[in-house]
Order: sequence, then C-alpha cells, then structure tokens
Amino acid sequence: MSTRRTAVVTGGSKGIGAAIVEAFCGRGWRVVFSARRETDLASRLGGAAMFVQGDVRDRETHQALVRAAVDWTGRLDAYVNCAGVSIWKPLADVDEVFLDLVWETNVKGTFWGCQAAAAHFLAEGTGGAIVNVSSLAGKRGSANNSVYCASKFAVNGLTQALAKELGPRGVRVNAVCPVYIDTPSLRESLAEAVSPAGGAPFEPFIADFAAKNAALGRIPRAGEVADLCAYLASDEASAITGQCVNVDCGVLPS
Repeated sequence: MSTRRTAVVTGGSKGIGAAIVEAFCGRGWRVVFSARRETDLASRLGGAAMFVQGDVRDRETHQALVRAAVDWTGRLDAYVNCAGVSIWKPLADVDEVFLDLVWETNVKGTFWGCQAAAAHFLAEGTGGAIVNVSSLAGKRGSANNSVYCASKFAVNGLTQALAKELGPRGVRVNAVCPVYIDTPSLRESLAEAVSPAGGAPFEPFIADFAAKNAALGRIPRAGEVADLCAYLASDEASAITGQCVNVDCGVLPS
C-alpha cells in the first residue's frame, strides 16, 4: 500500500474541480479524478493524477472511481464531490428535462459519491473524509434559480445527515459553499439573459457585485475553494464534521 494519501475528485477536469485536483497533488496526494470529457490536466500533473471518464449521475461511476483509487495506490482517504451544473431558469420555463439534469447531477451525483466512499471507508475500518462542493445558493434563494438552489440546499442537508450517521465510525463529512467563482462555466451561465448579470459583460457585473455585497470587496478564487477542500480532508481538520463552510469573501451574512 502506498504511503501517499489518495483522493477521488469528481468534476475534476476544469474550473473548481481542476483547482481541487491541483491543490491535493500540491500537498503530495495522489488523485483520481473524473469528468465526462478528458483534458490535459492529468498529463500536466504527471504521475500524481489519474483521469477516469465517467458521469456522476451513474452510480457505477463512483464505484469505479473507488476501485481505480484502490487499484492504483492501495488506499482511499478522501472523496470530493465537485461535479455539478448551474443554470438559471425562471420557474415557468422549468421542464422535466431541466429539472432532472440539475437534480440528478447535483443531488444524486453527490449522493452516489458519498455512498461509494462511505462503503469503502466502513469496510476498511480506516475512516476517511468526504467533502461536498455545495454553494452559497444552498443557504439562500435567488430569483430564476429555484432548481439549483433546491439542489444545493439538498447537498447541505445530505452533508449534515451523513456527518451524524457516519461520524461514529470515523468518517467526516463536510461541504464548502462558494459564491461566484470565475470559471468558464460561470461566465457561460451569466451570459444568459435570465441570469443575475442579464447577459451583461462579466467583469463589470462581478466588480459591481463584489463592491456591493462582499465584505472583502472581491470574490474568491478557485484555488481558495480548493485549499479549503484539501484542509477539510486533512488530519488538521480531524475535529470538523457536518459543516457547510462559506467561501464568499463575506457576502453572507448580508
């Protein structure tokens, strides 16, 4: 068995997920990460990371990720559920296709990841850490965002419930709740007319949002979310579980 800790990160090919993969690798971990499409991230990180194609809506994807980690290094220490989808849509325009896409990705995808990770941790009796990437939208609602908000409230509830259920057997479960993070996906979403930006240019909208809402006058960086995920998976956070920690530069409370 490898002496290097091993993590699984879903949605790890770009944006916040890629930053999480890099943060763990930078701390000496081995990382198995998944997405529906591969990028050059694994090759850039050399032997520290391995890509496994998969769709988080598929329960078997998560089981395969656990197996890949154990087959590669002989161990699994942390599981980060980062894969998600964020699209604004007014209530009247929501149909079953849209509802299923968001719910199955954000809620079922996170649930299956928690289940697969917990099954391994409990079977091995070693304990472990689960980190769910939620959102500030899981703590307060916003217009044209009912489905996404509901999905992230669900992720926070799942995090708290599993912390109680799994804690007695040494498994910690936490969530991180970022506000806007500058990623290609966010820029694409905010370009839509029904988004809070109303399709306005990204930089002026974000600057105005930060000035009016963030105590620090800026929005967080993806690396800052990633650093918190790595911390929550570490021994330094051994007393922390059941928490949904804001990464928002002081947007909430407001």
